[in-house]
Amino acid sequence: MRARRTFTVVGCHAGGEIGNVVVGGVLPPEGESVFEKMQSLRADDSLRRLLLREPRGSVAVHCNVIVPTNRIECAAGYIIMEPTEYPPMSGSNTMCVATVLLETGMVEMQEPVTTMKLEAPGGVVEITAACKDGRCESIEIVNVACFADRLDAPLEVDGLGTLTVDIAYGGMWYAIADAEALGFSLEPSEARDLSDVGERIRVAAREQLWCVHPDNEDIAGVTIVQIAGRWNGVGKVTKNAVAVAPGRLDRSATGTGLSARLAVLHARGLMHTGDTMSHASVIGSTFEGRIVSETKVEDRPAIVPAIRGSAWITGITQVILDPTDPFPEGYLLSDTWPGDDTQS
Repeated sequence: MRARRTFTVVGCHAGGEIGNVVVGGVLPPEGESVFEKMQSLRADDSLRRLLLREPRGSVAVHCNVIVPTNRIECAAGYIIMEPTEYPPMSGSNTMCVATVLLETGMVEMQEPVTTMKLEAPGGVVEITAACKDGRCESIEIVNVACFADRLDAPLEVDGLGTLTVDIAYGGMWYAIADAEALGFSLEPSEARDLSDVGERIRVAAREQLWCVHPDNEDIAGVTIVQIAGRWNGVGKVTKNAVAVAPGRLDRSATGTGLSARLAVLHARGLMHTGDTMSHASVIGSTFEGRIVSETKVEDRPAIVPAIRGSAWITGITQVILDPTDPFPEGYLLSDTWPGDDTQS
């Protein structure tokens, strides 16, 4: 065996969504903040392509890289790599990162509860892990501030006509469309159609409903779409499906999607501080959400949401790049990878 590069990867999923964690083999990228480190990793992009493209990865895989943080209050930093982007925040990936840090002993576990802060590219998040017998039974994340940007915005979508969508920031920029209006009941059998429609909405929203985070102009444009079931009320479970570029469904209930939904419901006056709700994915996995507090992002009303779910470690892998491998950055085929590797 010859290796030009070797990586230690802990396999993990939260609610069915794969969020593998790289714990060895990557030198810290340049940059002071984790956002700057993410920009350095993105500028090269070879690591994401190697780990997420075939033959080592797939369109359904996310990967997280543990990096140092300069924030003394944080236990670690992490960079999220998804099929076509480096998002500022991800709920399912954060659950995976926190679980791996604690269950592998990278951060000392305290039972029955471990608390810590982590630095994501989008900012600092607070973690409360319920722990028993060396296992993280659940992870609650107090997310970055989230807010609605537009409500009931008209959107012309190819093949679908004029839709009404909400644009909201939940740690990523979302377009939220109504499932019933689109004719979906959010069942597993609809996954391909949900993905295709979601990708068309994403492309249209990026063109017609441009959005920029007030605190960071580099966090801009809708990159993900939620097709939301009818809201069932405070304390209830509501279905949703989140389409991830380049056109496939998130298997989990999606933490940033639940955060964005909470922000929209708060903006409509339907939810308030202390209120809770849950989202269910098309495979039936759930995340619980609550509004922790109200805040502002510059002059915009916003909320601080908390998301709770669980993650499970699935294995530990040594990923090796042989110097003669003809696919050092992998490849894409449209039978499993519906669209481009770059967002447009």
